[in-house]
Amino acid sequence: MFTQWDLTICTFFLLTGAGTEYQGVPQQPSFHINSTVIASVVVNTSTIASVLRLALLSAICLIVGTMIGSAVGPCLLIWAACGVLATLGALCYAELGTMITKSGGEYSYLTEAFGPLLAYLYSWTTVMVLKPSSFAIITLSFAEYAANPFYPGCTPPLVVIKCLAAVAIFMIVTVNCFSVKLANYVQNFFTVAKLFIILVIVVAGMVMLARGNTENLSNAFDGTSSSIGAIGLAFYNGLWAYDGWNQLNFITEELKQPSRNLPLAILIGIPLVCVCYVLVNVAYFSVMTATELLLSPAVALTFGDRVLYPLSWIVPLFVVLSTFGSANGSCFTAGRLAYVSGREGHMVKILSYISLKRYTPSPALMFNGILAIIYIIPADINTLINYFSFAQWVFYGLTALALIVMRFTRKELHRPVKVPIVIPGLIVLVSCYLVLAPIIDKPDMEYLYCTIFIFSGLLLYYPFVHRKVNWARKLMRPITMHLQLLMEVVPPEN
Repeated sequence: MFTQWDLTICTFFLLTGAGTEYQGVPQQPSFHINSTVIASVVVNTSTIASVLRLALLSAICLIVGTMIGSAVGPCLLIWAACGVLATLGALCYAELGTMITKSGGEYSYLTEAFGPLLAYLYSWTTVMVLKPSSFAIITLSFAEYAANPFYPGCTPPLVVIKCLAAVAIFMIVTVNCFSVKLANYVQNFFTVAKLFIILVIVVAGMVMLARGNTENLSNAFDGTSSSIGAIGLAFYNGLWAYDGWNQLNFITEELKQPSRNLPLAILIGIPLVCVCYVLVNVAYFSVMTATELLLSPAVALTFGDRVLYPLSWIVPLFVVLSTFGSANGSCFTAGRLAYVSGREGHMVKILSYISLKRYTPSPALMFNGILAIIYIIPADINTLINYFSFAQWVFYGLTALALIVMRFTRKELHRPVKVPIVIPGLIVLVSCYLVLAPIIDKPDMEYLYCTIFIFSGLLLYYPFVHRKVNWARKLMRPITMHLQLLMEVVPPEN
């Protein structure tokens, strides 16, 4: 089975220059915020959206940078197959995003197709597990590479890796809460590191192949398991690396000309990611066998030691920088789902509030960061990936099914992009396979825990969302008020 090779190589988004248009933020008057004033202040949603408008270049980089961050597996065939599958899935999301131009991704589409209950279960699972676990995985990869140079010849202690990951989460959340512009500067700096390290590795690998080091490519797939469960888990790991093809759909309201730029960004960005993954794997195979790839805790570091010595230190340095940048980018979209679901009454209202001074969704970002720190305590990277992928592909399949359903129930909706119906049908079938095959092959308890957690949201939905019991409102009102005063946040205008 496949382990991870951690490499972040490309941009999350370019928030300056040709890719971004700043509309300007109104200056806030200087006054003391008391409980009466803060309860009556709202932030206009158009003002929030005007802080950042992503054009086509930024949209492409958002997809590429989110997808390329932490990856797994040495099999070139799996990489290519996962790239094709991610492209087909993203095309389905292109139709959905141009048909329903709301932020929130799957949440908005499930609401339109199946009603609020299924959308609530999605937001419950994603806000509480999927988004923070993804954040945790990336920061754990960052911490592993950051700690490796200090422990030559051995694996860094697990407690060191987890402490470094927690520090990274704190720093990234602080930057994103403090200022959108500061987060932009941080992201642009790490963009250079991503582009530089991928260029170094690919060029070095091509040089080694030109010297005749091709023997590893002739037997790259020896010893690969052919069981349906093993293939399913391999796709879990490979598709984790491609996860991010739906990130633009979380910020549709902030995207310039979504009917044009959303599908174009998908068609340009995802093939670019696929090419990058395959080229980097080819470069690795030029100096490492499949067994060495499997045994290496940090493949890029091993590659640097063998090919770039005595300059091998640049590989872990730039991988650390680029992985940190990828985590920073992941944090950018983390608050959007909580913001939209809170706005619709499916999450506590405080998660949908916006900083009065900085126009950032700071409550949602802080909540996501706290959960990410909790998730790095008990689990390792591979466990988190399997747990994440099982739940995520349940909702990917339901979203593709929603596209099929709305072809018949919402015929009146304008569809600037319309994919053949066989594509969402294929995504539904693949999703069923990826969910069921590993369970049938090896029925671990983690899948049962995940299922129980998803449906446990019903215990909260009926009294607090459907019935809207009065005692809950009375309980939350003073809590919300005090949190508003503490964080200086206000609700968005409906």
